[in-house]
Amino acid sequence: MTNNNTLIKNLSEQIVAYTKELRLPAMRKGFKEIAGEAAGKNHSYEEFLFELLESEYLLRLSNRKQSRIRMAGFPAKKHLEDIDVSCLPDDAAKQLNVLSRLDFIENAQNIILAGNPGTGKTHLATALGMKACMMDYKVLFTTIPRLLTQIRESRSQKTLRSLELKFENYDLVICDEFGYISFDKEGAELLFTHLSLRTGKKSTIITTNLTFDRWKEIFGDPVLTAAMVDRLTHKAILVNMNGSSYRAMETKKMYTKKNK
Repeated sequence: MTNNNTLIKNLSEQIVAYTKELRLPAMRKGFKEIAGEAAGKNHSYEEFLFELLESEYLLRLSNRKQSRIRMAGFPAKKHLEDIDVSCLPDDAAKQLNVLSRLDFIENAQNIILAGNPGTGKTHLATALGMKACMMDYKVLFTTIPRLLTQIRESRSQKTLRSLELKFENYDLVICDEFGYISFDKEGAELLFTHLSLRTGKKSTIITTNLTFDRWKEIFGDPVLTAAMVDRLTHKAILVNMNGSSYRAMETKKMYTKKNK
């Protein structure tokens, strides 16, 4: 029995060493427990190996999803489950179940969330992006001003093509605050060219406080504006986000509940 215990101890130490070298943390932490359960349940070698590999796979999958969320650059962590549907504008509430399926990503469709400030556009876009990360999609969250700054800097540093390739490769890009600042002619053309890279290939979510007929106010050029609207809205899902302030209604509900 002593020799058997010594053998098991030596094997355990070697397993720990191998799993460290091979970077298999889940196997290192769980192999003893899984081995014990397998022995107790009289599992086959194949069943034991499957359970051991599954533990490593699930850990790596979880880590990859969390990494996608970090790399996406969300301003805050918002989940679809956090959304109070009763506070959303009517059109958003009606389309929420369809949007949450994320079929628009597979179909390379854009989503335009348009409406007055405070109605939950960024919250909804972020929540959809978070779910996409959890479904193992590559996601980027950015604001239009930040994106344009990156484009200008990349062009001056002669790394624009590298930025374009990276931008094209995301499964979903969320462009927030479209319409909060106007552009000069050069900026409008750069933005148009950059966003056009994804047309018909990948999905983009745009949040804007302006109706389409007012986009010329930020682009200046009516021809460029018409081309931008045409590119972004082709086969897109349009969501009317006009309504009462989501933030104000949510705050009011919290205050009422707290003081009951």
